[in-house]
Amino acid sequence: MGDLMAKDIKTRVITIIAEQAVVEPGDVSPEQSLEDLGIDSMGLVEAIFAIEETFDVSVPFNANEPTDGDFDISSVAAIIKAVEGLVAEQHA
Repeated sequence: MGDLMAKDIKTRVITIIAEQAVVEPGDVSPEQSLEDLGIDSMGLVEAIFAIEETFDVSVPFNANEPTDGDFDISSVAAIIKAVEGLVAEQHA
């Protein structure tokens, strides 16, 4: 995985999500959904863009069909796992 360790990915994803939710990263737990955090579809799209930019990956996400596709947004933990997968593919 190169210099991007799983812990870094988790920390960065949580930071991005926390920014969208306007909470401290320490207040974001893996079990929470974006809905729990008060992130609407617009916030989700912004978080996806931030993830793409931060990790230099392309997220398979369609804003019109957010639950379709391979990118699991059901919880913070699912998003972290999905990003880890994308980063691993990108740097394989």
